[in-house]
Amino acid sequence: MNRLLLLLAVSALAWRPAGAQDTLTVGLGEALSRALEVSPDILAEQAGLQFAEGRLGHARASRLLTDAGATTAHAFAPALDNPNSTATDRLYLDPDVRNDWERLHPFSRLDVDVIQPLWTWGQIGRSIDAARAGVELEQAAVQESQYVVVERTGELYFSMLLLNVLDRLASEAGDAVSRAKEEVEKQLEAGSADVGDADLFQVLITEQEVRKRVARVREEMATARSGLTRQLMLPPGIALETEDRYLEPLGFQLDALEVYEQLALRHRPEVAQAQAGVEAREALVDVARSDYFPKLFLGAHMHYSGTTADRFRQRNPYVGDSFLSRSLEAGLGMRLQLNFRQTRARVEQARANLAEVQHLETGARELVLFEVEQAWRAVRIRQEELAAAEEAFRLSREWLLTEYNNFELELGDTDDLIKAVQAKLELEAGRHQAVFDLNMAILRLHTSSGLLEPLLAY
Repeated sequence: MNRLLLLLAVSALAWRPAGAQDTLTVGLGEALSRALEVSPDILAEQAGLQFAEGRLGHARASRLLTDAGATTAHAFAPALDNPNSTATDRLYLDPDVRNDWERLHPFSRLDVDVIQPLWTWGQIGRSIDAARAGVELEQAAVQESQYVVVERTGELYFSMLLLNVLDRLASEAGDAVSRAKEEVEKQLEAGSADVGDADLFQVLITEQEVRKRVARVREEMATARSGLTRQLMLPPGIALETEDRYLEPLGFQLDALEVYEQLALRHRPEVAQAQAGVEAREALVDVARSDYFPKLFLGAHMHYSGTTADRFRQRNPYVGDSFLSRSLEAGLGMRLQLNFRQTRARVEQARANLAEVQHLETGARELVLFEVEQAWRAVRIRQEELAAAEEAFRLSREWLLTEYNNFELELGDTDDLIKAVQAKLELEAGRHQAVFDLNMAILRLHTSSGLLEPLLAY
């Protein structure tokens, strides 16, 4: 009966089982690296970065030939009716010369306009600065998405390790329930006075409890495995197995809080985004202010028209033929926005936007520092919790060993032995949970401090 009670005590500790089909083994660093390469979230942010880079290229291109275009027109032109056979260079002097609309020939016209800015009071240069800040902002957005992906992938990886460990405890508990059931049925058939129907019902109830927990957690394990598989964008039908067989604390030395705060201010994408936003808004204020002043430019216009009809250029500056002409006009010019009230309104709007992002930058810095401190203290808490869990687990093993020895010498109490077995299994599971919590705290400290490379080295 004492052995039966011990088996029942073990069965009460039914924890999470996990089934797996191993086809691909990945380590933590490999999983993180692959997730960074294939994550759709990161690829989407990278597309936004490419758009910002294209916008910067467009802004830079505006420095040369800001406004340049060519226009063509194609139609038919009439030939000339020259009844007096006037010389072709004196046709403009003959009043009898007419257009002959019965003889049409192809006609083409080309107009080219070019404007090259010379002095814009910072409009072009500051527009380029704003576009460059936009690129920096998108780069920070890509980095921010990388941290999110790393944290999500790491949590899935550590969850699989934890579930694998708890699966072992669940297997032990399930085996214990089966052995206890067989022992009870055997003793009932033998008519033992130490076992009654209550013992059988207790085993059956425990068996159903184990069954319920096993079903629930096996689905959780399948979900975690599927989540990591999808995070790594693996083809269908490929299951994953972790390279690490045991859940152990990450090798990590905690530095002073100030170290992580300085790292975060240098590397956190939120800070970089806020700084880039301020730079962009400052540049846009200057762009708006440039409309107060006249902008100097060099302009040119070229015109050419021609036809296959019998028409001839007349060498006289006062005579022109729209069907057969060419010209070139070039010179300096100035352009000024005369609605100064609208310009002032645009400047005020730009300054208001600048003030907004400056306040957001201050808030972002304070939030980052708070998150770093929160993550740093979480690591300290998890380290203490793990140390306490390991010590409690060690004590439970000593307690169980003592109770076993006393039981063998017929000096111990059965209830105490059962409690010792339960405590040992509970604290063993708690110890692994503490390792999981510590590893996640370390991971979050890295991401909150803007440290990505050290995580990929694990």
